[in-house]
Amino acid sequence: MSNTLYRQQPIFLSFLFVVLALFVNINVHAQAPTYPTKPIKLIAPVAAGGGLDNIARAAAEKLSRSIGQPVIVENMGGGGGAIASQATAKAPADGYTLMVAYVGTHGTNPAVRRLPYDAIKDFTPIGMIGATPNVLIINPELPIKNFKEFVDYAKKNPAKLSYGSAGPGTLTHLGMEQLKLAAGIFMVHVPYRGVGPAYTDLLAGQTQAMLPTLFAALPYINTNRVRGLAVTGAKRSSAAPNIPTFKELGFNGFDGQQWYGIVGPANLPPAVVAKLNTELNKVLASPDFSEKMTSEAMTLMPMTPPQFANYIKEDIARWAKVAKDRNIEIE
Repeated sequence: MSNTLYRQQPIFLSFLFVVLALFVNINVHAQAPTYPTKPIKLIAPVAAGGGLDNIARAAAEKLSRSIGQPVIVENMGGGGGAIASQATAKAPADGYTLMVAYVGTHGTNPAVRRLPYDAIKDFTPIGMIGATPNVLIINPELPIKNFKEFVDYAKKNPAKLSYGSAGPGTLTHLGMEQLKLAAGIFMVHVPYRGVGPAYTDLLAGQTQAMLPTLFAALPYINTNRVRGLAVTGAKRSSAAPNIPTFKELGFNGFDGQQWYGIVGPANLPPAVVAKLNTELNKVLASPDFSEKMTSEAMTLMPMTPPQFANYIKEDIARWAKVAKDRNIEIE
C-alpha cells in the first residue's frame, strides 16, 4: 500500500501545481490594472489656437471624462506637422502618447514630400473625428456668379486668374491643381506662408480664387466679402446649404477634405486600440460635442480602426496621383 501511495504522490503534486498555477494566473489577471492608469498625452501638431487645436482640446476634454484619466493636449508645431509626427512615432507603444493626425500629416505631406516618418507604417490608426469640406471661393469683383461661369471665364481669360494657397503641397494647393486638371483651365499658383496672407490678397483683389476650408471661409462668405461656388465632399454642408458640391456640378472625385483623427505609435496593443476607439466614438455621439463640431462646419465621421487606416491610405493615394499628374514634388 505504501508503494501505491508513493507512486501516486508525483501525480498528486503535479495536479496541485497546476491548480496553484491557475489560481495565481487568475488572481494576477484579476488584479491587473485596466488601461488607462495615468494621464494620456494628446499631441496637437500645430501651435496653440486655430481649428485643429480647438478640436484637440474639445476631444481631450470629453475623453478625459469618459475614460477617467486626464487627456492633456501638448502643442508641437513646426515642419508642417513633421516634428509632432516624429515624436509620436518614436513614443512607447503603450497608449499614453497619441496625436491628432490630419490631412497634412497623413494625407498631402506624405504624397508630395520626403518625410522623416512613414505615415502608414509608423502609426496605429485609432479613429476618425471628422472633416470639414473645402470650398472654392472667388473675389466678388469678378463677373462670375456660379461655378459654370467660373470655368468659362477661366478658359476665356487664362492669363487673368491666379489663386492663393497656404503653401506648396498643402491641401489648398493640391485641391486647386486637381480642379485645374479636371476642368481643363489654367490659373497661376501664388503660394503664401499660411492661409492668413492668402486671404489678405484675395480680399484685396491681388489674387482671384482660393480653395480653403469651409469653416475658415464662412465668415467671409456670410458677409459677401468672397463668393462661394462649390464645396468638396459627398453632400452639401449644413453650414452652407446653398453652395453645391463639385459632384452635383459634374465633377467626380472631389472628396478631399480637411479631416482630423487620432493615431498612436505603431504596434499599440489591440485592447488599447479597441478601448480608445470605443471611447472616441462615444465622444462623437455626445450631443454637446456634435453641436460644437457642427458649429465649426465639421461633419463627424466615426470609424473603426481598420476603416480609418483605409481612409488614410486612400487619401495619400488621392493626393499622390494629383502630385504625379501635375508634376509636384516638394523638397
